[in-house]
Amino acid sequence: MWTSSIFLLACFCGIGFGNLQKCDEVRKVFQLRQIGPNQLLPSSPRPGSELQVCKSKGQTCCTKKMEERYQMAARRDIQNLLQTSSSSLKFLISRNVAAFQDTFEVLMRQAENHTNALLRESYGNMAVLVEGPVRELFTDISLFLLGSELNVEDLVQRFFDALFPLVYNRLINPGLSDLSAGYAECVSSSSRDVRPFGGAPNLLADQIARSGVSGKVLLQALHLGIEVINTTDHLQLSRECRKALLKMHYCPHCQGLTQSKPCMGYCLNVMRGCLASMAEIDIHWREFVRSLEGLSARMHGLQDLEKVLLGVHTLLHDAVGHAQRNGPRISAQVHKLCGPPNRKAVQTVSIQHSSRESSHFKTPTTVSGESLAVRRRDFLNSLRLYRTYYGGLADQLCVSELASDDGLSCWNGTDIVKSYTLRVVGNGVKAQAANPEVKVKGDDAAIHQIIDKLKHINQ
Repeated sequence: MWTSSIFLLACFCGIGFGNLQKCDEVRKVFQLRQIGPNQLLPSSPRPGSELQVCKSKGQTCCTKKMEERYQMAARRDIQNLLQTSSSSLKFLISRNVAAFQDTFEVLMRQAENHTNALLRESYGNMAVLVEGPVRELFTDISLFLLGSELNVEDLVQRFFDALFPLVYNRLINPGLSDLSAGYAECVSSSSRDVRPFGGAPNLLADQIARSGVSGKVLLQALHLGIEVINTTDHLQLSRECRKALLKMHYCPHCQGLTQSKPCMGYCLNVMRGCLASMAEIDIHWREFVRSLEGLSARMHGLQDLEKVLLGVHTLLHDAVGHAQRNGPRISAQVHKLCGPPNRKAVQTVSIQHSSRESSHFKTPTTVSGESLAVRRRDFLNSLRLYRTYYGGLADQLCVSELASDDGLSCWNGTDIVKSYTLRVVGNGVKAQAANPEVKVKGDDAAIHQIIDKLKHINQ
């Protein structure tokens, strides 16, 4: 970890506490941490009247140029620490975004294969002609899931419009030649008036809309989760915060205190001040996790995407069966709207499929009906561990990484002491009014924007 490397390096160099007879030990850490060129360091302690932040009553091993480099290093170190602390959460969400997208794609291919397999088994050569519309249907559903603003009713109706001339020509009113292009187009256009497939188009559209919107929102929410982490990983630190970080992390080096750690209360004040805007995310992040749990709980029955997609072939079979049973009524209505069938003169292959083709067909194996549900459950079980991440981040960094253990001498911003005696403020922007270490002027604009997005997705 970030701070561990600092102190390990210090230990390996045999650095002591507060030895200002020479600046050699300060130079070693400065070099090992790659903070800047060694020419910036004085050869021996000197008065520090030119320093802006790391002021001391005695002599110092720091120059103004060193102080500037230390401030840059302190900002870099804390941003590295933020990114390290969020890396497992970011990986969890990113991995599951990819996994859900892959699962959706596999599911689409499997549902398409099921549908084509059933058509081949039940309707023989007509199935070859339907493969194009079937492929387009599942492509459109996939695009809808991945964020495209497609209208589900329209994409489902387009499929059934394309299916109707084939069913009409091959099953309801079969002949030895295909319908002419113009007549087939008229039959297709009459689909919404004739309603050859009964309520199947509306039912399928409703099922895809219900289950698809849930899947779509899930992916959108996960992408937003990654955006939240990227925003907080690259938090723009205020000038006051940068000065406080410099004072906490590197000002002790100027006094030769290269192994010192900040007092716990001091660290909490500095980090709670620097991360005050980030702490405002807490309540909305908690609600974000709860909202994802609620969304997952609703993804069953008509909102179970896996069940809906793998059931398309059954619904389609029932829809075609409805058209066959109502053949005379449908033919009469089509004749009224389009006239008698207008066929091409060229004969085509008979619609009868061979018994050998049917007998060799094997029904595709379905995936487990719980696969998406299990993946969601495992993901949410892991995500729950991070529901308090933003509310406790400042405290966690101090306890785990930055501050001195209780009972040990520590840095209070000015000197090495037994304990920190100033008031320790709470988390969040409002609590910082009484912060003795960092002045917080208000919300960070980027954080405010990400909170608005969390509010929107939570609704």
